Amino acid sequence: MFDIVHIVLTLLLFLVLSILNMGIIIKVKAFFGGRCGAPVLQKMYDLIKLIQKSIKLSTTTSWIFFAGPLLALIVPFFAFFFLPFASIPPIISFEGDFLLFVYLFGLLRFFTTSSALDTSSSFEGMGTARELTFSFLIEPILFVCLIILAKGTSSLTLFGFFGYHILDAWQDYSTIFGIVVVCFLVILLVENSRIPFDDPATHLELTMIHEAMVLDHSGPLLAAILLGGAMKFTVYAVLIVDLVIPFKTGILFYDTLIAIAGVLGVGVIVGIIESVMARLQLISIKKVLLGTLIVSLFGIILITR
Repeated sequence: MFDIVHIVLTLLLFLVLSILNMGIIIKVKAFFGGRCGAPVLQKMYDLIKLIQKSIKLSTTTSWIFFAGPLLALIVPFFAFFFLPFASIPPIISFEGDFLLFVYLFGLLRFFTTSSALDTSSSFEGMGTARELTFSFLIEPILFVCLIILAKGTSSLTLFGFFGYHILDAWQDYSTIFGIVVVCFLVILLVENSRIPFDDPATHLELTMIHEAMVLDHSGPLLAAILLGGAMKFTVYAVLIVDLVIPFKTGILFYDTLIAIAGVLGVGVIVGIIESVMARLQLISIKKVLLGTLIVSLFGIILITR
């Protein structure tokens, strides 16, 4: 019974952190802009309002239109099962689970883009094309980073990548793991449509990427996409925190507090990045992602020497 309660509390904490981080990013951006900003829980209020609204459907849509928002909720939740949090081991762990972890988000991308195309909207088709272009460039970077962690930790599980012996691996491959941290941060920004790669607050269709894909979603469907995006952000934030904070006190309460502070700290860093940087041009985004891929491949060379 204790294990079940433990799992439920961890998942609830994951959900709360997802909502808090979106509010923290808004607060940090407001601070840099000299404003008070919306309450930290404003995103939760927005989700409640959206759930209470009705759904407007295009005459061209099919069941695929509903599959995208549904998987946007399910996939990040299920992906979190594979990650250790603080000193809590993952709910699911087996050799090669990192491959399933990556392709879970590949499955999500397939259905979210299909859901956008199902509306027969030219703007959503444009956003889908851009989204797939960037995902084509970002997926190899994630694979290379995970291969580096597999080599550095001599493990084939995500728990092995971020388990108790990760501290020893840091001592041997600190520079290479530093490269992985930077690559993970780039992946987080791209996968979650954050500045400088995308702007979630933009309302200009010609410059939208992810936002252009959800123009026809409304009510509970849009709420599912927004909450799923927040959970997806937290999943990648936990990846970064698990790697950046390799030490464990051995006391669950303290380790959990450290992990919470780390995840919320990622939100603060993203808020600062969005406050001091402008969005890149589309052609520049491709150059940055290709450069990140080259840097990650350089890490492979270093760790195999």
